[in-house]
Amino acid sequence: MNTPLITADLVDLDLDRTATTKDEAARSLAGRMAAAGRVTDLDGFLADVAAREEQMPTGLEGGIGIPHCRSAHVTEPTLAFGRSTTGIDFGAADGPATLVFLIAAPAGADQDHLGILSTLARDLMRAEFTDALRAETSPERAAALIRGEDPAQAENPAAPDPVPAAGDSDGDVDAAGDGAPFRIVAVTSCPTGIAHTYMAAESLDRAAAEADGVLISVETQGSAGFERLDPAVIAAADAVVFAHDVEVRERHRFAGLPTVDVGVKAAINRPAELIAEARRRAADAPAGTQPRTGTDGDGDDTAPMDRAAGDSADGFGTRLRTWLMTGVSYMVPFVAAGGLMIALGFALGGYEISDAPSVADHFVWTEANSWAALLFQLGGAAFGFLIPVLAGYIAYGMADRPGLVPGFVGGAIAVTIDAGFLGGLAAGLLAGAVVMAIQRVDVPAALRGIMPVVVIPLISSAVVGFLMYIVIGKPIASAQSGLTDWLEGLSGSNAVLLGILLGLMMCFDLGGPVNKVAYAFATGGIAVTAPSDTSLQIMATVMAAGMVPPLAMALATTVRGKLFTRTEKENGKAAWVLGASFITEGAIPFAAADPLRVIPSAMAGGAVTGALTMAFGNTLRAPHGGFFVVPLIGSPLLYLIAIAAGTLVSTALVVLLKTGRARKTAVAAGSGSGSGSATAAPEPAGAAR
Repeated sequence: MNTPLITADLVDLDLDRTATTKDEAARSLAGRMAAAGRVTDLDGFLADVAAREEQMPTGLEGGIGIPHCRSAHVTEPTLAFGRSTTGIDFGAADGPATLVFLIAAPAGADQDHLGILSTLARDLMRAEFTDALRAETSPERAAALIRGEDPAQAENPAAPDPVPAAGDSDGDVDAAGDGAPFRIVAVTSCPTGIAHTYMAAESLDRAAAEADGVLISVETQGSAGFERLDPAVIAAADAVVFAHDVEVRERHRFAGLPTVDVGVKAAINRPAELIAEARRRAADAPAGTQPRTGTDGDGDDTAPMDRAAGDSADGFGTRLRTWLMTGVSYMVPFVAAGGLMIALGFALGGYEISDAPSVADHFVWTEANSWAALLFQLGGAAFGFLIPVLAGYIAYGMADRPGLVPGFVGGAIAVTIDAGFLGGLAAGLLAGAVVMAIQRVDVPAALRGIMPVVVIPLISSAVVGFLMYIVIGKPIASAQSGLTDWLEGLSGSNAVLLGILLGLMMCFDLGGPVNKVAYAFATGGIAVTAPSDTSLQIMATVMAAGMVPPLAMALATTVRGKLFTRTEKENGKAAWVLGASFITEGAIPFAAADPLRVIPSAMAGGAVTGALTMAFGNTLRAPHGGFFVVPLIGSPLLYLIAIAAGTLVSTALVVLLKTGRARKTAVAAGSGSGSGSATAAPEPAGAAR
């Protein structure tokens, strides 16, 4: 390192002189950083610290406060330490903090410095470390102790920081016990990825070491790096603990394991309870629920994963599906917000409102058409982000945050060259691949700090932009145009077949990847200035089919309630509203309980509805479903007939299948009783596992 993380001038062993509140403490310690030339804008940096504090208090049990943030006003990773005798309130449950660590990281902090910060976070969980700091009387020795040096050799406070040794949370198991130990895997992550992530990992490590017969391997998804646990370690685990305040990356790797899911502070403050809870959940889990034999964790063999075969074991197809679903999941809120505003605009002003002048140039407060135009144009603005967001977050799913810039740029180019939905998919995958390739390049340490904020965005955006504009963009745009022309030419039986296919896709996984592909395909078709009639028909078909599964389950629980459990009948009441609002996921509780009967029934009804809406020529300009858009439907009565027909087909089929299941159960129960009687009341089919 060129400079140490902390020096004596960044230590205040009498913080009471200048601070009684957390804001005053932060300002006092930040002032020392500014005086040392490590903070360029004191007020700007303190605003970033305050913003981080609003996300979650940074006080920890044991009298510790760790205000911290990433900030553009920080020149290099820096730590300031203050000690208070009276204590300063940082929001910890057990009282004020007497040890305050202000951690400042620049937006592009290098891995070595961040590694030292993570080591410090772990040290804070050791009583011997905090006790030594409370007893220290020399700022030089305190700084040396924090740097991990021998305080007796602190005559040269500018000595470089040692590179910390790797902790136990990298997946290695260095504890052993007699017999078969209880094995836990854990993931810790916090919004900033600097302190809480590593403190939680250290806390879990220590609690496992103190527990009887427990081995733990912790994956820290923080700023110092994201090193995946060995798939073999995950495969051998008995339970998983997620301690996180941000989304766990690649969570599917832990599918099927009994799970304890808590915030990151819970792991810091009560790790022993989490380990005990993990043991309880593993003991309560039904036998065979863990994906030991190559399933994807959902009980079927459709996406085999050999967890012991390394990162590539998930298979390219599985990883590709995960990347695409990441993009679609971030795109959907834009579709919902934009679609509802467009629908409201049409409802107020009619379809001709799409030709209204910009509300920035003409808006009359008392005219309904002005408000309709405002809603339509706001929805159109939201829709303008669909392809860039899709591409950006596909790249994010592949390469994390560095993939966002080239992904958004590539998506915007796809819109510019009329490459549409296909162009967005290609741009996102291309951006993620380029960033992943750049990240594999070994760069000098001096360049690491600017890689994520300058080098990677610059190079990846240039490469993606060149390829999209010059190489692959035009062929993709031509393919998109050809697909559109083909769809526009569909009529008669061909259109009905397309409706059947879309209906099956919407009902196959009830809001999952296949459903989202059909949904994104339909919305992409109308997210243009002048959508074709066929695109409007596809939109209507997808919206209608997506309503069928929850409506069918609601109707089935109403007409044949004895076939369902009490919980399912309660879910059936909610399913009426969910189906009417185009929330296909309302059928998931029923499918989870009895997939072999519910899913085929839902698909059959969806196919019927899809075929009828295409045959009827129903159209929909609003990119959203539900009964509240019926006034915007072309031939609305026929549209409702199509939905009703599909709902009745699904209801009849699921009742028929469940009745057959109930009869078999009753016969088996009668045979088992030894009396030959089949009069015992059958168990609800939905309750069978």
